[in-house]
Amino acid sequence: MKLSEGVEWALHSCLNLSWVDDEAITAGKLAAFYQLPTAYMNKQLQALARAGILSSVSGPRGGFRLARSIADITLLDIVVAIEGPDEIFRCDQVLRHGPGGSDEVDYRQTCIISGAMRKADLAWRTSLANQTIADIRADVEKAYPHTRDATLNHFLNVG
Repeated sequence: MKLSEGVEWALHSCLNLSWVDDEAITAGKLAAFYQLPTAYMNKQLQALARAGILSSVSGPRGGFRLARSIADITLLDIVVAIEGPDEIFRCDQVLRHGPGGSDEVDYRQTCIISGAMRKADLAWRTSLANQTIADIRADVEKAYPHTRDATLNHFLNVG
C-alpha cells in the first residue's frame, strides 16, 4: 500500500494550521513552506475543506484555516479526505473461478484471505482514528520545542 504524497502534505498542513490559531493561510504560503507546487497543494486543501476539516476564507486575508478543534481531527479523517473511504484491499472473488468455485458464494465474506485483509485494514484505520492532530502536535512540541514558534513566525511574517 502506498498513500499519495497529498496525505503527507495534508497532515503537515493541518499541523501547521494548528499553530496559527484562527488565521487563514493561503495555499501558496502553505505550499512554499515545503517548496511544493501550489496548485497541487490547493487540491489537497480543497479536499480537506470538502471534508469539513478546513474552512476556506475568501478575501484579501483569505486562505484556509482549521474548521474543527485539533482534538476532533483524526489522522484517519485526513487520510479519508485525501484518499477516499475505500478499503485498502478489494476482493475480486477469484475463488469463484478456481477449482470448486461457485457463483452462489460471496467469497468476500467466506474467503480467509479476504477476512484477514479486512481485519488488517480495520486495525490500520482504528490506529489512525485514535490519533488526532492534537496528539501529533503535543508529540512534536515535546520532541522539537522550537517548531511551534518557528512555524508561527514564518506564516505570520511571510509576505
